[in-house]
Amino acid sequence: MPMDGLTVGFIARELDRTLKGGRVDRITQPERDAVVMVIRAGSENHRLLLCASPNNARCHLTNVSLSNPLEPPALCMLMRKQLTGARISEIRQAEGDRIVQIDLDAVNEMGDHVLRRLVLEIMGRHSNLMLLDGDGRILEAARHVNAEMSRVRQIQPGMAYQAPPSQDRLNPAALRSGELEERLRKRSGSFSRALAEEITGLSRVSAEELAFRVTERGETWPEDLREACGKLEDLLRRLPEMAAPCVLRGEGGEAEDVFPFPYLSQDTGREEPFRTLSAALDNYFAARDAKDRLNQKSASMIRTLKGHAERCNRKLAIQEEELASAERMEEYRRMGEAVQANLYQLKKGMAEAELPDWSDPEGGTITVPLDIRLTPVQNAQKYFKKYQKARAARETAAVQRDKTLEELEYLENMLMDAENCTGESELEEIRRELVRTGYMKRVTSRKQQRQLPESRPYRYVSADGIEIFVGRNSLQNDRLTQSAGANEMWLHAKDMPGSHVIIRKEGEIPLATLRQAALLAAWYSKGKNSSTVPVDYTLRKYVKKPAGAVPGKVIYTHQKTAYVTAEEEEIRKISLAGD
Repeated sequence: MPMDGLTVGFIARELDRTLKGGRVDRITQPERDAVVMVIRAGSENHRLLLCASPNNARCHLTNVSLSNPLEPPALCMLMRKQLTGARISEIRQAEGDRIVQIDLDAVNEMGDHVLRRLVLEIMGRHSNLMLLDGDGRILEAARHVNAEMSRVRQIQPGMAYQAPPSQDRLNPAALRSGELEERLRKRSGSFSRALAEEITGLSRVSAEELAFRVTERGETWPEDLREACGKLEDLLRRLPEMAAPCVLRGEGGEAEDVFPFPYLSQDTGREEPFRTLSAALDNYFAARDAKDRLNQKSASMIRTLKGHAERCNRKLAIQEEELASAERMEEYRRMGEAVQANLYQLKKGMAEAELPDWSDPEGGTITVPLDIRLTPVQNAQKYFKKYQKARAARETAAVQRDKTLEELEYLENMLMDAENCTGESELEEIRRELVRTGYMKRVTSRKQQRQLPESRPYRYVSADGIEIFVGRNSLQNDRLTQSAGANEMWLHAKDMPGSHVIIRKEGEIPLATLRQAALLAAWYSKGKNSSTVPVDYTLRKYVKKPAGAVPGKVIYTHQKTAYVTAEEEEIRKISLAGD
């Protein structure tokens, strides 16, 4: 429900109180649809995030650091020119809808004070951020919309700004119970759904909360509609005073939702309070936004890897077919030897012959088809040539199949690494490796991000207080294994792509720690969802990397095998200590 009409109203009021009169000092645009403005207000620097992402559109103050492109986009450059040094006059919500308007008092090139307005429309895939002049004309926008994209509303520089089409709903800030009652009497069914369809900007969750607060518990429709509408008008009037932001946590501690005030219709025992709504939104969106951005950046890499893997599978099928056909080579040899041994009783023009099979220990016979155009000697030579050709084909196909299987294993490892990425550093390491091996082209654009720090493995702490390290990708697996002590325990899921796991302890390892390390090795492997995963474990000194092997590829000896079932509930019980 984040950033529905109710939440937008609360954040607009909070930002207006905090930033009103503040001066715009710096503007950056880390993403095509996200702008960060550093505003000096109340003797403090505040970082205002305006994001028009289709999935995570929102506005709030943020403490999250976002990397910026080397060259600022057009919107950022124009905003810097128009708004640097400007003072914020007002921040408000438009008509109870999911639209935030920021008015700024700017100074133009002539030294005159002029009005500039930022409009953030939080409308799902139609979200947008626009800069307007004092006459309401669009100076620039995060997304341009032409007539081919929308007949109803175009967004282009130089055009007059038009608000999104009205949906004939009531503004919650100016709601009157009589008008709402009149509308609701024409509806039936769920009361919360009717509220969502008659009041601007309500999400399903917020509509259910309002209905929960003004009706008797368990009612799907109030018996006294007039009384319920009166209660709702009073509740909406008091809403600004009820600000008490919180984040709803899932069972694993992850942020599931964010509310501008505690929602009684939810499990209040899982609601974590925050000092400001900005802080709550920043907490909620931090992991979600990072994951979405990472997914966008890894999508092309995953497509490339899947394409190469499909090519390898097609090639492997052909090679397997060639090997199957080469299995007849022994039959060709037997036929050639049978003809060679019986030349005296064969004549040119014979179509076939039943001959003794010298390869059969029981002294059986073999039926040999003959070419009527060839002499017996030539027929024997023909079968020997077929035998030699089939044997050569089998040897070549076997070598090629081994190479294809090795390449496929590499691609599957890289694919699993890309799909399981949790940070840009990991993604960049995988990209560099794929560029090195020729699967991806080197990017030479000046807009590349600055050099990212080297990624680090997961660090868990077992029930016995012992550190367990888990590699996040194949390159990290190499670094982790190479840096481990000779007598530390090394684990890996047997015969499948997965993480290298190191137990950071020499000598005897408690059984509970060994089991938790095996669970992690299974969880971070291709067999994660299998009922049982075999996990090999051995001392690090018995793990070797073959010369010239691809990242993550090792051979090992002296191993033992544990069979475990990796369940999310058990993995959560293992303490993740961070990088």
